[in-house]
Amino acid sequence: MFGLGTQELIIILIIVVVLFGATRLPQIGSGIGQAIKNFKKSVKENDEIDVTPKKESTDTKKEEGA
Repeated sequence: MFGLGTQELIIILIIVVVLFGATRLPQIGSGIGQAIKNFKKSVKENDEIDVTPKKESTDTKKEEGA
């Protein structure tokens, strides 16, 4: 895995715990999880607002002229 051994991963984990604190790590993890979930949801769904212009039908033109 990217050439990282067990010792390197433990050192990185210790640095992360020192920087953010042990109480803050669950909040960071849940925030990252929600971000990934929302990203996947937005990729799968259609846009809520459709900004493409609609073509006018002939019925609409006749009503405007009348």
